[in-house]
Amino acid sequence: MGEAADNTRRGGWSGTVGAIVALLVVFLWAHWSTLVELYCEWQINDNYSVGQLVPLAALYLLWSERDRLRGLRPTTCWWGVLFLLFAQGARTVGMVTLFESGERYAMVLTIVGIVLLVTGWQVTWRLKWLLGFLFLMVPLPGRIHAMISGPLQGQATGGAVFVLELLGVTVDRSGHVIVLNDVTELAVAEACSGLRMLTAFVVVACVLAGVVDRPFWQRCVVVFSSVPIAIVCNIIRLVATAMLFMWFDGELAEKFFHDFAGLTMMPIAVLMIAGELWVLSRLEIVEESAGQPSTAS
Repeated sequence: MGEAADNTRRGGWSGTVGAIVALLVVFLWAHWSTLVELYCEWQINDNYSVGQLVPLAALYLLWSERDRLRGLRPTTCWWGVLFLLFAQGARTVGMVTLFESGERYAMVLTIVGIVLLVTGWQVTWRLKWLLGFLFLMVPLPGRIHAMISGPLQGQATGGAVFVLELLGVTVDRSGHVIVLNDVTELAVAEACSGLRMLTAFVVVACVLAGVVDRPFWQRCVVVFSSVPIAIVCNIIRLVATAMLFMWFDGELAEKFFHDFAGLTMMPIAVLMIAGELWVLSRLEIVEESAGQPSTAS
């Protein structure tokens, strides 16, 4: 009986994979212009260049789930048709109103609808983390970008001033311009707000949270913690750049800020997340041990 069930599941997945491939071909044909525009924005907008890694990371997450998915039986769910109609409606509204983000988010919703239609609720729910992750490949709408970028720029400037003063540096601040020891002037431009670092760290945190075998709430903690981690790392980068401006020439500091510092911050962020996962694992052990009866005499 067990072998028969396994063969049935394998047969079901064979047909399902074929249907998904066929529907994805139609999807690529229908959304090709949106995909091309999205790819072009990844290339010219540094804040969202990490988006081009999201599909590759999603394939890796899907591969890591292969053993669990084999144990599920795919079924056709006609609610997926309604989901696809909703996605196409959202796409139409985006096209009529010239709202590019609406078209792009509708593209991701279409992928969700295809998965739901062909595999059913059980498999779709199992892939909820991966499907939600796909939204990260879409740049934020302009209004939300402006709402986030401005405060990030202010936090980066204020945090850098605070740390530099702790280090004994005399700092005068005027808006987003800081003067170090009344001599060296450093402007924290919008490009220094840390939005690029934030988007990159959120993607990395989502991948790590999708790979580790932890409760759902711990995965959410890891993802949300990537925001303060990105802010802290950007402040560290700004402080290091400011010190280089004071000690060496400006060209070296600029090169550090744009090239080396970004590469250095990613390992630091990953180490922070790894430390966070370790702390969460210890909390889990404490919770388990707290529920056990005492064996002391």
